[in-house]
Amino acid sequence: FYCAEQSLCIELDGGQHAEQQARDAVRDEWLQAQGIRVLRFWNNQVLAETEAVMESSYAVLTNPNAPSPQPSPLAPLPLAGEGNNGIAPLVGEGDVVVPPAGEGDQSAITKQAIFHYCYAVLHDPLYREKYALNLKREFPRIPFYADFWHWAAWGEALMKLHIGYETVAPYKLQRIDIPDEKTRASGMSPKAMLRADHSAGSITLDTETTLRGIPPEAWDYKLGNRCALEWVLDQYKEKKPKDPTIREKFDTYRFADYKEKVIDLLARVTTVSVETVRITEAMKQVAR
Repeated sequence: FYCAEQSLCIELDGGQHAEQQARDAVRDEWLQAQGIRVLRFWNNQVLAETEAVMESSYAVLTNPNAPSPQPSPLAPLPLAGEGNNGIAPLVGEGDVVVPPAGEGDQSAITKQAIFHYCYAVLHDPLYREKYALNLKREFPRIPFYADFWHWAAWGEALMKLHIGYETVAPYKLQRIDIPDEKTRASGMSPKAMLRADHSAGSITLDTETTLRGIPPEAWDYKLGNRCALEWVLDQYKEKKPKDPTIREKFDTYRFADYKEKVIDLLARVTTVSVETVRITEAMKQVAR
């Protein structure tokens, strides 16, 4: 927002600006060279701390020598002593942590157990939602929940699913094959489509084969911002190279050569997705 009368620019920043501070600094420097003052606030500050933002802006307007505020940290990640559980960062390598008396297994916590625990917490939907902006701009801090061993068990189960996704039992999907007579008659393979339909719970592989019976929760497991099933589909799509030489001499990939492998992989990833969502939904019910 720019006020020409006051030569004042107010910018509201999203979390992505934490990763482009150098670029923002160059732009601010240029604006200031033109006699324009720059104030920065995080988006969530304007929504949650509107009065403080207004006071900061007023202070700059009434006192030309006042320093321009920069975005302050967002909702802080857990620190020692915060929260109902006395949350504290996990200790470093070589130390031994013991759960609170009467809670969980009283044996010494191993490095592997800590790793499993961290893996579970990083999949906790409530943790990821609360600290979403922080996780985009800094390394995560891991809270120490009361029932350590429960979370470690979840983390171990998740790791077995995610690392061994190719060996889990395939989900029982319904395969429907309708021969594409016209394409077959021309001596060609069915046209690859690899298209997902969330509402119908189906995946159309090509003009002949469709997989049905994909449960709704399978679409909820994401790798980054994309559903795991759709990620698999994208990896096996036929993509024509733009370079004509590469397209002519090296474009040898055809989905038809990998069709059965992809069907098996989709069934296994469906199992992984359903089980992952089942565990993460259970995490929501646990008191923090």
